[in-house]
Amino acid sequence: MEIKVLILAWWHWTRLWPLSRKHYPKQFLKLKEFQNKSLFQQTFERSLKITNIENIYVITNQDYKFHCMNQSKIEERNIILEPVWKNTMWAISLWLDYFSKEDVVLILPSDHIIENENVFIETIQKSIKYADKSIITFWIKPTKPYTGYGYILPKTKNQDISDVIEFKEKPDKQTAIKYIKNGYYWNSGIFLFQKKIFINELKKNNREYYNIIREWVLENFDKLPDMSIDYWLLEKCKNIKISKLDIYWNDLWSFDSIQEYLDKINYKNKNIININAKNNFVISGKKDKLVTNIWVSNLIVVDTSDSLLIANKWDSQNVKELVKILKKEKKNILNYSNTVYRPWWKYTIIDKWDGFKIKRLTVLPWKKLSEQLHYHRSEHWVVVSWTAKITINNKEFILSKWQSTYISIWTKHRVENCWKINLHIIESQIWDYFEEDDIIRFNDDFWRR
Repeated sequence: MEIKVLILAWWHWTRLWPLSRKHYPKQFLKLKEFQNKSLFQQTFERSLKITNIENIYVITNQDYKFHCMNQSKIEERNIILEPVWKNTMWAISLWLDYFSKEDVVLILPSDHIIENENVFIETIQKSIKYADKSIITFWIKPTKPYTGYGYILPKTKNQDISDVIEFKEKPDKQTAIKYIKNGYYWNSGIFLFQKKIFINELKKNNREYYNIIREWVLENFDKLPDMSIDYWLLEKCKNIKISKLDIYWNDLWSFDSIQEYLDKINYKNKNIININAKNNFVISGKKDKLVTNIWVSNLIVVDTSDSLLIANKWDSQNVKELVKILKKEKKNILNYSNTVYRPWWKYTIIDKWDGFKIKRLTVLPWKKLSEQLHYHRSEHWVVVSWTAKITINNKEFILSKWQSTYISIWTKHRVENCWKINLHIIESQIWDYFEEDDIIRFNDDFWRR
């Protein structure tokens, strides 16, 4: 049977703020602690070891679409866009029209650390023969009573494949402790099944939502309730088998779980100096920034260019409470950091004050910004690396390294990278207003308004 991979890449971002932001969630983060390769990139590369690129699909949203394309070789036609954020039941149902009833589909979250990849791939391949009869999920042996995972009780323990006695979604801590004592495993959130099996089980166990999916899910997506596949299908379904994943697995759901992984790989940050300090987790967004800890213990310190988080160890999951406060106050710091990613790639705010803002723009090969103008600011561009094609009021010219140009207020302009390496520009803005809603677009390769 041919296998197709569906990567889920729309996850929420609240627990890892300020590293993760609404428009740059954890699956796309490139941290030096992870060899500057995002979890999404790792998932995509893992998928290529299971099937060919034509059989790999990604479910995401409009905001994350170009992260997916820029961080992988995925084609736009293989990206399925979710109209608004919903939970896994509706996201997974969006792919129904893309596959035939006989297709076997592997559902992979895009935010997992998976080691022992050869074992992982071998386990997937062994499980395929069951996918035309049952929904297959994959279990992980628990290390702690985490409350953010689903728990599974197998009928036969320590078997490669087993039937399921019970599936329970996200218990409280005391219940999780009880589950571990009674032999429950973690549900990894990885699923394997033939499309027709998924449809049949949904029809059998939840007819109401089967009818919604078949009749009007796409037309009324924004009106659908928040529903996970775990709660609305797996807890009700009897036709589930679990397959043993004898690997190291971590979905990095909190700073504590990141610490667990870094301890496992014995990662040492040479830019951290400890004096009578122990058991602290420190992460800095700046590559060479020196961090010192003196007489402090059991702290989480997360330092980025625009925010600083300090918390007690094992309390980092409460970051979501902070996010609720910032969301209520409508703080834009939830959405973006000083580095903002665009379809053409990114800009970083270097400095700002009354009357000016300075950015560093990086444009990927063969990409260009929209043709645009501003009503409230003028700009000065200096090329600091490579060569730019500039258009000002329909007049085109080339700027080489260290050359510059000035774009006055109310002037149409555009920059383009026509070559094979990244283009870097320093942009100095002057006037009285510098927010991004002062962009008036005329022509755009990425269909932005």
